[in-house]
Amino acid sequence: MDGGTITIGKNVIVGPFCGFYTSSHPLNYEDRNKGLEQALPIHIGNNCWLGANVTVLPGVTIGNGCVIAAGSVVTKDLPDNALAAGVPAVVKKYIDQIGRETSCD
Repeated sequence: MDGGTITIGKNVIVGPFCGFYTSSHPLNYEDRNKGLEQALPIHIGNNCWLGANVTVLPGVTIGNGCVIAAGSVVTKDLPDNALAAGVPAVVKKYIDQIGRETSCD
């Protein structure tokens, strides 16, 4: 049903039951009833891990090296090396790819 492109980088792990949705509909019901729709692309960087049941919404870019916790709903762009969780997903930490984690505070 969705008409937007979905780009997935190299070495990306996608857990079961993840959803990638590129279509967006008008909030005004008269426009929606006319069948108006917009498709926005989704971009997922290299070396990401999306846990089970992650939902990615239209127009979102997920940076390289990100980890998205199971059940999260990604509504906005995420920077490189972010650990994000929640509904909506928010950055909880940044991942130092040498092996240490640092707080996002």
